[in-house]
Amino acid sequence: EVQLVEAGGGLVQPGGSLRLSCAASGFVYSATRMNWVRQAPGKGLEWVSGINSGGSDTDYADSVKGRFTISRDNAKNTLYLQMNSLKTEDTAVYYCAAYCSGDSCEWKGQGTQVTVSS
Repeated sequence: EVQLVEAGGGLVQPGGSLRLSCAASGFVYSATRMNWVRQAPGKGLEWVSGINSGGSDTDYADSVKGRFTISRDNAKNTLYLQMNSLKTEDTAVYYCAAYCSGDSCEWKGQGTQVTVSS
């Protein structure tokens, strides 16, 4: 059974930082491209960032480029998202996900809430 368990969300002031993590199990994590996606209140799913299986290739949505960094540890089956210079518009539930296309992903965790507010 595929399991993706996110952690690290919380309340942070604008300009602050958070580091999200995602523990993966039930599949060959080291062979799977992984993503972070998010859903803000009243909006659809938005792709945030992706990383290839080996961790050598990353890409980002324009809205987070230069502020967020995706990484992975294949020895620990864990995915990370370092979020710096957070803005109020980053407020959303963040999900670790795989096999994403458009605005949907076949595998997705339960999510972790990130709230950016003063």
